[in-house]
Amino acid sequence: MDNRAGEMEVFVAAAELGSFSAAGRRLKLSPSAVSKLVTRIEDRLGTRLLARSTRLVTLTPEGEVYLARARRILADIAETEQIVASGGKVVPRGLLRVNATLGFGERYLLPLAPEFLSLYPEIELDISLTDGVISLIEERTDIAIRSGAMGDSSLKARKLKEVRRVIVASPTYIEQYGMPETPQDLARHNCLSFNFSRSLNEWPFRDPGSADVYRLPVTGNASVNSGMAMRRLCLSGLGLGRVGEFHVEPDIRAGLLVPVLEDYSAASRRHSESTGTSSPRERASRTMKIGSCTMPMPASAALR
Repeated sequence: MDNRAGEMEVFVAAAELGSFSAAGRRLKLSPSAVSKLVTRIEDRLGTRLLARSTRLVTLTPEGEVYLARARRILADIAETEQIVASGGKVVPRGLLRVNATLGFGERYLLPLAPEFLSLYPEIELDISLTDGVISLIEERTDIAIRSGAMGDSSLKARKLKEVRRVIVASPTYIEQYGMPETPQDLARHNCLSFNFSRSLNEWPFRDPGSADVYRLPVTGNASVNSGMAMRRLCLSGLGLGRVGEFHVEPDIRAGLLVPVLEDYSAASRRHSESTGTSSPRERASRTMKIGSCTMPMPASAALR
């Protein structure tokens, strides 16, 4: 009888560790046994899932699809056994990897971690904060929280909240270089940029008369990779920056930063969380409060 679940477990280990030898050590199998089991899957499917080299193995595009599905199937099996063993009661457990932007994570996510873990003591929470775009498969991430509209993707996404973006500068910068009256005035100003997304360096504006939204490229002499770093540069008086309002609300209230071109402000950006491709069943309705919204913490994603 085929043991396809066992084969999937071997494949997942090899893909995650990038080595047949490392997968064998994890599963207490020889490297040749791991290789044979992966080859058996590939022969059955008629396609290559892993590209081999002398030192490591890497996923092919077909392998990425198979890895995502295999992880979900193994999680479903583990969850089924857990439900039966616990008398029908679902208890989320295992490793849950969450990746969020720096500012959003520090402002909204990290303060909730103690309460969340007290509610779900069987979960091990792994939080990474970065403003760059990541691959959920390559980074082995269950949930990613990012701002902006989702492109075409097989990922399952849910809107968390609206995040208003504002252009700010320090009073000392305004005193030295003047207050921009229109977006076109930005050509004479030092506009600080982000180094991980070109679209964030084309600032959107809304025409007060027609309400049409247009984008204006901006330039400056410094770029950063996070909203928190952008805030620091703006506070230093280096230039103007466009950031999520939650980064700079306290500074604006304290008079340390000044909003710029508010009459031309365009629409907000939304923060959304993405998980792996949707499964046939609904995910467990475990939630974390984030501001005025809720973030689902799927038990299935934690069952690793």
